[in-house]
Amino acid sequence: TPRSRRPLVSKLACFILVIFAAACNPLQSGEDTTLALPTPEVHQLCLEILDYDPAIPLDARTVARAEEAGTNTIKEKIVFRGTQGFWCSANLEMPKGAEGKLPLVLLLHGWSGSKEHWWKDGGYLSGGQVRKGLLEAGYAVFAMDAQAHGDRIAVNEYAPVNVYTPEGAEPRPNYFELQEIYVQTVRDYRRALDYLATRSELDGNRIGLVGYSMGGTHSFMLTGVDERIKAAVSCVVPTSSNYRLTYLAPESFVPALTDRPFLMLMGRTDPLCPEEKARQLRDLMTGEQHELRFFEAGHKLPAEYVPHAVEWIKTHIPRDK
Repeated sequence: TPRSRRPLVSKLACFILVIFAAACNPLQSGEDTTLALPTPEVHQLCLEILDYDPAIPLDARTVARAEEAGTNTIKEKIVFRGTQGFWCSANLEMPKGAEGKLPLVLLLHGWSGSKEHWWKDGGYLSGGQVRKGLLEAGYAVFAMDAQAHGDRIAVNEYAPVNVYTPEGAEPRPNYFELQEIYVQTVRDYRRALDYLATRSELDGNRIGLVGYSMGGTHSFMLTGVDERIKAAVSCVVPTSSNYRLTYLAPESFVPALTDRPFLMLMGRTDPLCPEEKARQLRDLMTGEQHELRFFEAGHKLPAEYVPHAVEWIKTHIPRDK
């Protein structure tokens, strides 16, 4: 069940305290420090930053529904209101003719991507292969556009966000800070879980996720703050020095992962998370079902990562009870 909500004043106080904690944290210093768990107080504040008000109307509805060509699945496009009233856009795809309630897997995309990357074969994520592998195994899949991404770029003057401007190119406008996008997206995914709990076809007790890059960070944040996530796969999660903010650091959410199955799939030469940092992060994770696996790759994993992700979900969230 969602964590209890706190009054707005309490949330503002928590936010100020987290900012103070971040300012005093080694992440801000620019030094190459060994990753460490937060204090219990800072950890709790990081969780509270992701609280949301479930009383805000979802206004959810299906705006398109069709059988996917050449498949035995039904795909729906769904919109609902996020925590600040912004419209969120998502895809839900389900196998046809399944018996009983379907287990569900959330698919979390990377920075400057969109939910549609999970419907594209190959590409940076090999997202289509992940999605198809899960559907063929009998899982429903759900992917939402992060704030200011995909269908939600209207809030950013209809321009995709991007911090990586090619040399000589005109910089893209960013009207949202990265940390705003991260926090808002995780809160909106919690709202999505509220909506998905109303769908009779889905089993709310069997929910997993696969996240890539930014989605890998969201995997730590969402799994940590919301116990409805029963198993997770985090791919090429950037190390916390990329964020320099305590409440975005993956290790800030490690204590809340408890013993839930959590797999990290990493590139050995990833510039956003060197091998040493990935190993340090894994060493902070004490669950018997917490694992780290490397591929001979950078931030773009080879398609060989796909069966690792799919099999992890199949093992820890069985299709049949």
